[in-house]
Amino acid sequence: MQVNFKLTCICQLYKKMDIIKKFKIVDGEKFSLKDFDPRYSDGFRKEDARAVLKGLISETAEHQIKLYAANRKSLLIIFQAMDAAGKDGAIAHTMSGLNPQGCEVYSFKQPGLEDYEHDYLWRHYKALPECGRIGIHNRSHYENVLVTKVHPELLLKENLPAIDDVKKVNKAFWERRYESIRNFEKHITDNGTVIIKFFLHLSKDEQKERFLKRIDDPKRNWKFSAGDIVERQYWDEYMDAYEKAIKETATSKAPWYVIPADKKWFTRIAISTVVLKTLKELDLKFPVLPKEEKEKLDEARKLLI
Repeated sequence: MQVNFKLTCICQLYKKMDIIKKFKIVDGEKFSLKDFDPRYSDGFRKEDARAVLKGLISETAEHQIKLYAANRKSLLIIFQAMDAAGKDGAIAHTMSGLNPQGCEVYSFKQPGLEDYEHDYLWRHYKALPECGRIGIHNRSHYENVLVTKVHPELLLKENLPAIDDVKKVNKAFWERRYESIRNFEKHITDNGTVIIKFFLHLSKDEQKERFLKRIDDPKRNWKFSAGDIVERQYWDEYMDAYEKAIKETATSKAPWYVIPADKKWFTRIAISTVVLKTLKELDLKFPVLPKEEKEKLDEARKLLI
């Protein structure tokens, strides 16, 4: 009875896979963040979420094996969000069933001295997944048009030509940076890396509640940073920066998904659905050995017998 219930939940989700189109942005011209509700859950129930997620993870793992075996493409999954939006939890829950040998997670912090000796894409290019693998970037190269957009003084650390004063960071500068990101993503997709970009869309009220829980619960104190409150003061500036970044860099080959993040359980099944659907659309197949290799298998079988 329990198994049938789980299967029913999963089938209901698959029938609704088209709802993911609601979150997908491939052309930013008409994109506006206000058109997306952080509380949206499409009628799903929290009590069904665990069974649905388990089914999604199980099928995703099967496709990961094909990706690894084929060794022709790689998958890059990018997570961007405001503090407390649930990136870490989403990664932990949605990727829990994947084979760790074929999956790598990079959590990008503030650039170090070596990073500043190179262009801002350098450390992200180094972290790209190899063929057959899934790479997960917790924060990404987009921080260079998000946090630096809100705090342009950080750009002075990059030792950029002709940028020795914040006043010189103008509209043309940001247009060049968006263009660099588009070119970077086009280059890697042309060479076999499939990109999924998630923005976990959290409301300001929900962030407040999650911050309070981190402060009030001793087991969550370690998650809280005083700097989070400082950055919260720039909420509107960050929302403008996210909207602009998505408008400028959403393409058919490197789409953005604006995922509602106020209900963590729905966030996770939405993310898992996108990842599964993306893998399924690759139409991955196990490699077929050439005749001479099959003959070697026959010889090996005889030796074993």
